[in-house]
Amino acid sequence: MTDPRESLRAATLRYRSTAAEHEEARKEAIEAVLDALRSGLAPVEVEQLSPFTGAYIRRIARDSGIPPAAPGPKRV
Repeated sequence: MTDPRESLRAATLRYRSTAAEHEEARKEAIEAVLDALRSGLAPVEVEQLSPFTGAYIRRIARDSGIPPAAPGPKRV
């Protein structure tokens, strides 16, 4: 039987060793989301194609100066 401490140590080491790659991928995904919104893709489509929730997409859009969509029906 494997010592759970060893399994936990190994998993933690693996997690920490990939943290930088994960952060870089997250930044790339955010830039792609912002580019998609700036190019006119509908936020709902951006949400479907991205790893992020609609609420997070709205937050990063506002933080980056992208205004909210106009009220009313949206094009699909």
